[in-house]
Amino acid sequence: MRVGGFRRRKPRLLSVVVPVYNVADYVAASLDSILHQPLREVCGIEVIVVDDGSTDGSAEIVKEIAATEPRVTLINQPNCGVSIARQTGIDAATGDLLTFVDPDDILPRDAWSSMVRSLRRTGSDFAVGSAERITIENGEVRRYVTPLMRRNHTRTRLRCRIEDAPLMLADVFVWNKIFRRSFWTDNAITFPERTRYQDQVALTQAFLAARAFDVLPDVVYDWRVRSDFSSATQKRAQVANLVERITTKRQTVELVASAGSPNLMRTLRTEILPIDMWEHFRAAVDPTTEDPDRYWSLLREAVLELWYDAGVPFEETTVPRGQRLMARLVAEDRRDDLADLVTMIDERGPARAIEAFSSRECH
Repeated sequence: MRVGGFRRRKPRLLSVVVPVYNVADYVAASLDSILHQPLREVCGIEVIVVDDGSTDGSAEIVKEIAATEPRVTLINQPNCGVSIARQTGIDAATGDLLTFVDPDDILPRDAWSSMVRSLRRTGSDFAVGSAERITIENGEVRRYVTPLMRRNHTRTRLRCRIEDAPLMLADVFVWNKIFRRSFWTDNAITFPERTRYQDQVALTQAFLAARAFDVLPDVVYDWRVRSDFSSATQKRAQVANLVERITTKRQTVELVASAGSPNLMRTLRTEILPIDMWEHFRAAVDPTTEDPDRYWSLLREAVLELWYDAGVPFEETTVPRGQRLMARLVAEDRRDDLADLVTMIDERGPARAIEAFSSRECH
């Protein structure tokens, strides 16, 4: 049977790319969750693990698993960063479909069936499901869906175009999606090298290039937030982290600008680019932040460039009022006032702090 010119057949193979670097405490459990996925919707999987020069025994753990599990292939390479490791895996992939798993995460019991089933039905270029953030504190597991993830995945939407669902540009994760491998390679989608935020650029490319994609409400990925603060996105106070974040936002703006859609650009600047900036606003006045003067200068330059100079003041964004106020203080070069505001928020909560700060401003 054909639907929209696409033959509904069971995909032969799903390629799973797993980049590994110094995750000895996590990788065995992650691979176990991959290998125990139900495979009713595909004929099989190949798991391509790319060890990116680990020094903690991660490669040896994977090698032992691969010795008894023919679906697992281990590729060793010198440390080049996660982007190149993923590209190595993509180059080695042979499946009809392509997905990614980070080796410190564990998949839900049935992560892939709904996405593969949807792709067989619609012929779309990729499918995307919801994800939950997982934290473990004192042995207690807590699950959390971010507000934008919740908004984007409230209902099933098939054969979407990004113009019809512009807020999907906020779904900047590679691991909650299954792609047709031909779509990925034909559009030369790439992860920028040597940055902690490579997913945003690659996924923006994918959404802009897609003829159609499917959005599903199913939770298809458990995103572990490490309690040891060792994951890349948990190091906001480093200058290099800020530089990489700003660079990624600039690259994303360039990609969306090339699409020539004012609607997409407006959504990007008001709803997507601002969502993580509050962490950097706080870091800018944290006494432990690296090279605070340079950090402040880089942050202020980025806020002016990405919002105020672009004609979309941060006050017009959709983030909470306290975050908008923080951005204004950065733009006006009022570091001491920002420090006072952050202290007041920590002591009184956002609503009371904003009220007190605004009252002080009036006097």
